[in-house]
Amino acid sequence: MTVTRRDFCKKGLAAGLAAGALLSPLGGEAFARSRKRSKGRIAKRVIIITFDGIRVDGLAQARTPNIDMLVRTGSASMSTRDVMPSVTLPNYTSHLYGAGPEVHGVTANDWKKDNFKLAAVETDEEGYFPSVFKVLKQNVKGIRTAFYWNWKPLVNPHNPRWFDDSMYAEKNAFVPLYDRAMEYIGEHRDEPLFMFLYSVHTDHAGHKYQWMSPEYIRSIEEGDVQVGRLTDFLKEEGLYDETHLMFISDHGGIGNGHGGISPEEMIVPWIIEGPGIKEGFTIDEPNNTVNTASTVLRLFGVEQPLSWTGEVPESIFR
Repeated sequence: MTVTRRDFCKKGLAAGLAAGALLSPLGGEAFARSRKRSKGRIAKRVIIITFDGIRVDGLAQARTPNIDMLVRTGSASMSTRDVMPSVTLPNYTSHLYGAGPEVHGVTANDWKKDNFKLAAVETDEEGYFPSVFKVLKQNVKGIRTAFYWNWKPLVNPHNPRWFDDSMYAEKNAFVPLYDRAMEYIGEHRDEPLFMFLYSVHTDHAGHKYQWMSPEYIRSIEEGDVQVGRLTDFLKEEGLYDETHLMFISDHGGIGNGHGGISPEEMIVPWIIEGPGIKEGFTIDEPNNTVNTASTVLRLFGVEQPLSWTGEVPESIFR
């Protein structure tokens, strides 16, 4: 019998989930979707929306009608494990590399292509591990890719040649990133698209005011407003029914920091909705940040590289 990575992790993960299952199902009526996805259909557009440093109980406490809508119209895990250490660069790299730090070598926030302690198991001629951007650009005809961020080191593990569009915003600014994202989506509405749309402002609120403080909760609510702007734009432009949206995070936090192994730091939300995804579904199977890129490739009908260790949570599909 073949033992998969998920099988191996399942028992160890279950104990942590009991402590970390902090978010209850969200109520309310789901937005009515007419879209369907027949077996084997390839995605048109996949957009990852992400706030840095989101605790699941923080998301539950905040007023987030737009993220709540993604939960009601899609499949959600509020027990997804991040990778260790529970800091930003190793986890976002894992989200987009389909493997953990033990494979891709990004083990700390100060990683640079010419400054690292552990070599990746595979690199291209320019020294980069194969990212989801590279794999998509090489395998999906005509696909456009975009990377928008406001924490400068986040881009370091990525080869910029695989971005068709990118934008960095200084001083925690995130509204301009959503403005550019919507502009780019509109410009390329007829082409396949993969987009990564990130904001660090929530993490910085946690570091400055403490996780679960009123200021931290308010930062989540501020981000949710932009999620609403984006989903409203997609609906108004007639693009929503052919778009997959994912909401992810990299780690939680406790006190003024993170990096440890507490459930508050190690368990994060992971949400997906779109054509062919179950609606109002709770993902009970073990899930990890390394599964994000694998799921994106599955949506586009692309096989993942052998060096990746991520797996697709199969239960999300109708």
